[in-house]
Formats: sequence, structure tokens, C-alpha cells
Amino acid sequence: MGEGLDADAARQAGLLGKPRLSHLWGPMAGTAVLRPVTWRSARVVGLRDETATARTIALAVRDWPGHIAGQHVDVRLTAPDGYSAVRSYSIASAPSSDGRIEITVERLANGEVSPYLTKELMVSDDLELRGPIGGWFVWRRDQTEPIQLLAGGSGIVPLMAMIRSRASGGSSAPFRLLYSVREPGAVFYRDELWALSDQDHSVIVTYAYTRVAPKDSSRPPGRIDTTLIATDTWPSNLGPTSYVCGPTSFVENATDLLIAAGHSRENIRTERFGATGERK
Repeated sequence: MGEGLDADAARQAGLLGKPRLSHLWGPMAGTAVLRPVTWRSARVVGLRDETATARTIALAVRDWPGHIAGQHVDVRLTAPDGYSAVRSYSIASAPSSDGRIEITVERLANGEVSPYLTKELMVSDDLELRGPIGGWFVWRRDQTEPIQLLAGGSGIVPLMAMIRSRASGGSSAPFRLLYSVREPGAVFYRDELWALSDQDHSVIVTYAYTRVAPKDSSRPPGRIDTTLIATDTWPSNLGPTSYVCGPTSFVENATDLLIAAGHSRENIRTERFGATGERK
């Protein structure tokens, strides 16, 4: 955790495995870190609910070196008896120089970490995080080719960082987002996506609702298919770079559909979320 423990450190928090976590978890000095990335102290400076089960956490990170859109961080929670758990979360915010980042966490019914982060974490609490991590599934502001984003559920998070990075950096690269989500109430960043797509139409957003579609939707509920790829993604002859993120089944299906539509595998970058947030 870093310095500056809060006065209510004895407050009991959510379960992390068998032991209950107290309000803050002391820094694990001397713990071996396998990656050449430093554990840092981060203070919670803002909380915002995205859906009934997802929360965005704004963090001020000590000595943050900066990140590239698409990267992620490891978050470590440690109980007083030494038991700890580490989970990976994509960075949702655009790169900035103020040492602040945002992550969006979706609560898993049987999760160890996500229930605490989405229900009990409070502003001014401290976390430990390590990052930024990743160098392949990233979008850089000097890329000028068309960008196709395909998100499945919470896979929207790193893609939102790319959309925000484009907006804040003044990029003119044309973006399209095809967002597969269960129902309207499960959409992350709804108002922001609407505003960005409405500004100059350079970020085109298409939703594919898999279970319940809005009454005014022209498409019945269903998964992304060949027709949707043909009508709502960049054609392969434009040479877009595609970023596909979500559960393994979504990523594999979307990638197969892109390749069948003529896209080069070399221009498709994927990131898969496991059941506890691991990336593959």
C-alpha cells in the first residue's frame, strides 16, 4: 500500500479467499517481483458506477511513468496474515501526464477481488499496482490507418482507452467500434460513446445486443455474424488494424469472421479475458 494509512484501517472489508481483508493492506517489502515492473502505491481519487455490476476507479499513482492505450496493470490486495491476490485490469483512460489512470472493474459473482473493488473500496483508500504492462495490444497516436475495434462485454475497457487517446491526442485516424453486449443496461461508457460518435462521426459505434435489444433496434438480439462484419466494420481493402478484446469464445469467433471477410491475420490484434481477469 504505500504511505498514508487511513485512520479507519481496522474497518473490515470484503473476502479475499478465506481471511477477511482489512481496510488497507501493508506493502510487501522484500517480495520478489518476476517482471521488471515496479509495484507502486496508488490512491483512489474517484469512483463511478458504469453499470449495476461495473465500477470505474480513478487512481493517482505515485511515480507513474505513463502508459500507452491498450496496456494494463496488475492490482494486488494483501490481507493482514500475508495472503494476497493479484488481478490484471485494463487501463481505461487515455495517456496523460498527471499521474492518474482509470480502471473499470466488473464484479464477478464468485470473485475474490472484484466484489471488494466494486462494492467496498472508498475514495482515499490505497491500492498496490504494477504496470504499465503490455506492448503489442496497444494503439499509438502516430497510427493513421483505419482502426476497427471489436469488444465483447468488458473487453470494451482497453478499447475505450484507445478511443479516448484518439480524442485527447487530436488524431484523425478513422475509428469504428463494434460492441457486443448482453443488453442496453450492460453497456459501459454509454453517454461518452454517444457523445464521441456524435461529435464528428469519426468514431462510428455499432452495438450488437446478444440477449435483449432496445425496442427501436433494427437488429434482433444475436451474436456478431458475417452480415454484421460486412456492414458495420471497415472493409479489408482499406487495410485497417483490428483490435479484438473479450472472452475467448468471442475473440476466436470475431477473429475468424474478420479473416473470412478478407482481413489479414497480421493486422488483427487480440486480447482475451479469462474468468478471473487473466490475459492470454
